Amino acid sequence: MERRFLLAITLMIAVLVAPSFFAKRRPPVRPGADSTSVAAAPDTGDRRPDTGAPTAPPVSSVLPVPTVLPVSPVQADTISLVMPRAAYRFSSIGGALDQAVFPDARSFRRGDDKRPANLIRPGDRMLVHRIVVGSDTLKMDDVAFTQAREGAAITMTGARGAVTQTMRITPAPGGTFLIDVSGELAGLEGRGALLLIGMGNGFANVEADSMDNYRNYAVAVRRSSVENVNFRSVDPGVVQTLPGPFDWVGVKSKYFLGALLSADSSKPQFGGTVLVGGTREGRVATTMQTWVTTAVGPDGRFHYRLYLGPQQQRLLHSLGRDLDRASSYGWIFKPIVMPVAGLLTRFFLFMHEQLRLSYGLALVLFGVLVRLVLWPLNQRAMKSQVAMMAVQPLMKDIQTRYKNDPQKLQTEMMKLYKEHNVNPLGGCLPLLLPMPVLLALFFVFSRAIELRGTAFLWLPDLSLRDPLFITPLVMGASMYALSKMSQAGMPPNPQAKMMTNVMPVMMTVMFLNFASGLNLYYAVSNLVSLPQQYLINKARQAEMSRRQVSVGTTGKKT
Repeated sequence: MERRFLLAITLMIAVLVAPSFFAKRRPPVRPGADSTSVAAAPDTGDRRPDTGAPTAPPVSSVLPVPTVLPVSPVQADTISLVMPRAAYRFSSIGGALDQAVFPDARSFRRGDDKRPANLIRPGDRMLVHRIVVGSDTLKMDDVAFTQAREGAAITMTGARGAVTQTMRITPAPGGTFLIDVSGELAGLEGRGALLLIGMGNGFANVEADSMDNYRNYAVAVRRSSVENVNFRSVDPGVVQTLPGPFDWVGVKSKYFLGALLSADSSKPQFGGTVLVGGTREGRVATTMQTWVTTAVGPDGRFHYRLYLGPQQQRLLHSLGRDLDRASSYGWIFKPIVMPVAGLLTRFFLFMHEQLRLSYGLALVLFGVLVRLVLWPLNQRAMKSQVAMMAVQPLMKDIQTRYKNDPQKLQTEMMKLYKEHNVNPLGGCLPLLLPMPVLLALFFVFSRAIELRGTAFLWLPDLSLRDPLFITPLVMGASMYALSKMSQAGMPPNPQAKMMTNVMPVMMTVMFLNFASGLNLYYAVSNLVSLPQQYLINKARQAEMSRRQVSVGTTGKKT
């Protein structure tokens, strides 16, 4: 869907620029026959003692992981870590996280009756541990752990054979939805180990539009930059490894993120990630098992953090580490779009909070402000287009006289531009400069969690499509009117005329199922542009008269 939108934007750029120029996977690895056997852990005898954030070696081969995360049929005890905006519940079976409830975020999935969102699927678990010691694998996920509360901390202890695992779970200082997980493995006999941390099979769906939510299911990792692997890119039953080291590894949906963070941001500690393709609904993947590896030193200590909560851009940005880029978007324009999107999101939230506007009104005002800011650029582009039309006869004469001498032709053309103070790119550059902003706005308003569940006028939810399709139809109609007006007084251009008729229809059909907040913004933006285009057309006619330019069928100077 995003690529179709970006293709449409590319065509729109062609429509904008044409008049000016007229005037002139990493391959997956199949699991072996025994998918539950475990490769030998790397020799850790020569590693330095654990400092709380050891650096794991990169994964060089497929780590043997189970195809499912088993849940013991035995009734488990539970203990909860309650924080101001979330409640995390841990099971005594495996000491795993089996519930994450967010009172401020309602579930909109049909049948949930708008109860608080719980991101853990029934029967699934996160923070499941397995320990690789030499050639042995210790499955801690079905061990019965004892649980105790010590103030704000939770302590859990379980044993498998001679190895005992103790975990201490506390709210991390200075971070909402941030949990500290530290612990110790006793009985390693100074050998060290490799810890496998299970991140589950993907979040429970808590959105009204489940397919749109599933399309955004992905694993995000950060080396020097953030990379995403969508669930659908790993076929069912196929095992794929992502070699690290990583600073953090996250599992995400459209609006939520669960990320394991290195205890020390300056020392990436996760050696690699193992993905096991899961179930699908048509071409959309709904599950994928994710395991993360980290080294445990000879002293048996380990330490990492977990962020589990909403993808609120400002909150994630405050945590650093490029967590706000876990949802990477923009396709090939990503390096430009992502920074612009961050700035626009913060400005949009500033308007909502400081001006005390509803999100719907903030969208409307934002559309007006963007067009006012772009007004000088549109004026400049118009004047440059008229200037190019004024020298068209002279350009044609030079092209005819020097058609067999390219070097002389170029020299004379540059002389012509200089004499008449004409910039051949002046008509398109002012129109291209705002494109990163327009692209970024598409992603900002189609993914902003702040719009989730927010009503405005007849729109019950700005993150969902318009149930009456009013906003996409107004957007398409205003886009057509704007395109027709922009071509008025310009030289005939069959290509631009065709795009003027086709593009609004194509964009309207494409936007029918897009978020109503996004449609509201573009509709307002187009409506505000209509009087601006009228003024530009009048200014264009005045500029043409001043330069004595005829733009009929001949385009000759009078």
